[in-house]
Amino acid sequence: MKRLLTYLLAGTALLTASCIDNDLPYPTVEVAINNVQGEGFTLAGIDPTTRTVTLALDEATDIQNVHIDEVTYSVTPHNTNIDPQIFRDNIRTSRELTGTFDLRTPLYVTLSLYQDYDWQIVATQTISRSFQVEGQIGAPEFDLDNRIATAYVAKDADRSHVTITELKLGPADTESVTTTYSPSIDELSTMDYSSPDAEDPTLGTPHFVDVSCHGRTERWLLYVLPTDKTVSTEACDAWSGVVWLRGSGIAGLEMGFRYRVGTDGEWAEVPDVEINGGTFSAAFPAEPQTTYQFKSYCGNEETDPTTVTTEAVEQLPNSGMEEWSKPKNPWLPYLSDEAGLPISPFWATGNNGSTAIGDKFNVTTPDKTDIRPGSSGTKSAKLATTYVLMKLAAGNLFTGNFFGIRNTTHGIVNFGRPFTLRPTALRVWVKYNLGNISHIGSQPTGMQLQKGDPDNGIIYVALGTWTKEKYGMGKDGAGDDQNGGQPFGSDACPVSIDTRDVKTFFNPKGEDVIGYGEHIFKESVGEWTQLTIPIEYVATDKKPSHIIVVCSASRWGDYFTGSTQSVMWVDDFELIYTPVTGSN
Repeated sequence: MKRLLTYLLAGTALLTASCIDNDLPYPTVEVAINNVQGEGFTLAGIDPTTRTVTLALDEATDIQNVHIDEVTYSVTPHNTNIDPQIFRDNIRTSRELTGTFDLRTPLYVTLSLYQDYDWQIVATQTISRSFQVEGQIGAPEFDLDNRIATAYVAKDADRSHVTITELKLGPADTESVTTTYSPSIDELSTMDYSSPDAEDPTLGTPHFVDVSCHGRTERWLLYVLPTDKTVSTEACDAWSGVVWLRGSGIAGLEMGFRYRVGTDGEWAEVPDVEINGGTFSAAFPAEPQTTYQFKSYCGNEETDPTTVTTEAVEQLPNSGMEEWSKPKNPWLPYLSDEAGLPISPFWATGNNGSTAIGDKFNVTTPDKTDIRPGSSGTKSAKLATTYVLMKLAAGNLFTGNFFGIRNTTHGIVNFGRPFTLRPTALRVWVKYNLGNISHIGSQPTGMQLQKGDPDNGIIYVALGTWTKEKYGMGKDGAGDDQNGGQPFGSDACPVSIDTRDVKTFFNPKGEDVIGYGEHIFKESVGEWTQLTIPIEYVATDKKPSHIIVVCSASRWGDYFTGSTQSVMWVDDFELIYTPVTGSN
C-alpha cells in the first residue's frame, strides 16, 4: 500500500519529466474550496456546481480591500479508498488566496490534484439606502448603475423648498468607517428641485451630492419629482390565513387600509399597519377560502376596492406518524397493501439503503414506548443515527421517496411532494439526544469538524418550484450515465440527492426556493417540546409547486458525518397558515 501511494503522489512529476509511457491508474479526486475566513464578511454560500464561493461583505467593508485570512479545501476521491487527508495535503493552487483583494471582480483560482478545477470567489454587498423628503409619496427609487436617487411628491407640492428628512447613500458610520456628504443634508434642503421648464414640471432640477468613504468619492444625483399618485395599493396577496398588503401615500398624512368580508359588508380598519415614510404595509389575519375587499387610504383619498379570495388549508399526510408498514424488512412511514405496494406514500426514510446491508439497520422506526404527553396517537418516529458496516447512516425522515443505492453504500433519495399552498410556519413536537461526532466521512461545506465535536440535529421545511428536469439528475458526479439518461427524480418528487455528489445536496438559497425555515439542534432536548419554525419567503406573490420537509438526527449525514449517539423523535407535524413572529 505504501509503495502504491508513493506512485500515486509522484505520478504527475513522472509524466512531465519523461517520455516513457506510464500506465498507472491515477485517482479521480475532486478538489473544492470548503471554507473562507477573514475580516468584514461572512461566508454566504459555496456552489459546487458552478464552483463559486460567495462572500457577503459587511456594509462597512471596503470591497476594494477585502482581507482573507484562511481558505480550506475538501477532497472527494471517486475511485480510491486512500485516506482523503493524504490528498488534501498535496493540493496546489494557481495563486495565493490569503491576503487583501479587490473583489469588485471575481477572484479566479485553479485547484490541482491529478485534475484541475477552476473556482472563483465573488463578493456581494448590500448597502441600506434611504432618501426621504417631507410630503413624500411612496418609496424612493435608486438607480445604482447611474447613481440616481429619486423621491416623489404631490403634483402641487412646492419643490423650490424641499426638506430632506433622511439621506443615506453609503455605509453607515462605525468606529472605523465614516461616510460624509457634500453638500450636507441641510444645504441640500435649501436647493430648488422644481423644473426650469414650467411646461414640463416632470423634468425637475437634479442636484449633485458627493458621498465619500474609504478614501473614495461617488457622485450621486438627487431628484424630487411630482406624481399624480396620491395613494395606491401596491400589493394585495391572498394566502390561506393571511393577506399581505402594501400601499403608498403621502408621508406625514394618516394612511392605512380598510377591509370588509365579502363585497357588501361594513368597512373596518386593518390593524397593525406599519408606516415607513410614504409606504405602509400589513399582514392581515384572514379566514381560509373567504372573499375580502381591501382599499388603501391616505388623508381624505382612498383607492378603489381590491377583491381577493384566500386559499384553502391542508395538512401533511400522516402528520401524526401513525401509519407504518413493514412488507419486507425496512420500516416504511406509510401503509402498504397485501402485495407490499405503497398506499399513498408521502414520507420516506433512508431505511431502504441501510437495510440492504443487514436486517438490523433500520435507522428510522415507529416508537410506541415514548409518546408525547397529550398526544391522541400511539406512535412517534424515532430517528437513530447508526453505523452501517462501512458508512454512517443518519436517522432521517423526509417528504419524498428512496430511489436506490449506488456503489454499495451510497444512496439516492428524491425530495419533495406536490404542494401549492403557502404556510407561514411548521409546528412539530420533538425530543432529541445530541451525541458527540464519532465518524467523519467528509467535511461539510464551510466546516472543519473533528471527532468529539458536538453533532447537530436539524429540521427544515422548504417550498419551491423545482422540476425533475432541472433537479432530478441523470448522471453521477463523474458524468457517467447511471439511469439510462433518465432523471432519478419524478414529477412528484423532483429533487434528487446523491450522496456521492455534493453538487446535488439541497441548497436552501437556491434560485427556485421561494420559502424556507429551519431549526438546528445544538443541544439535547430532554422532554417532548413543541417547536414552531417560521418560513421566510422571498416574495408574497409567488406560489410553490412542491414542499420539502427534512428531519435528521445528524445534520451532516449527507457527508456520512455524525454521532451514533444522536437520536431524534418527532410527532404531530402541523402547518401554520396565520401570521407568525419569532419561534420557540
